[in-house]
Amino acid sequence: MLFPSLDARFVIAARTRVAYPYGVATGSAKVKGSIVRSRLDILRARGVFDDVMAQLPDGDRAVWNGLVLAGSWYSFEMSQRLDAVIAEVLGRGDTRKAFLEMGRASADANLGGVHKAYVRPGNPHHLLSCAPQIYKQYYDKGHRTYEQLTPKSGVLRTFEAEDVTANDCLTVVGWYERAIE
Repeated sequence: MLFPSLDARFVIAARTRVAYPYGVATGSAKVKGSIVRSRLDILRARGVFDDVMAQLPDGDRAVWNGLVLAGSWYSFEMSQRLDAVIAEVLGRGDTRKAFLEMGRASADANLGGVHKAYVRPGNPHHLLSCAPQIYKQYYDKGHRTYEQLTPKSGVLRTFEAEDVTANDCLTVVGWYERAIE
């Protein structure tokens, strides 16, 4: 546990122009390949890559079967379709848990590498205060803020994100929960 002094009861609030409570967003927003790669790595590690790919549209499958670069931008809509199928396959009826786990796996993949500089043992508020910079590394639209409320609590807020789904919010919650454990 990186931050035993901080409980994981942080609030993530979304204030957006367009919110899709469930399913797949339908806009022009982009997401970094590092998010998608962490998802694809989960599929390969659990031996379900082909099962998930078989359920995606041909165009999506062609992209995700190709070379997915961590630093490249990909369609948020396509990544949400991928996430939805992953949740169906891995969630086995509990898609909420599956989306949280996807976020946690993404944190595991990035906190030891790309985001290592944000982690200061014993100081979870430092990582959380870097939420605006971390957000920009993953998304091309909108921004995120962090407000520390007490020594053991704070609020993350996302503003002006073009496409937001409840499922995407769950992956973000999973990421930050894992980041401050």
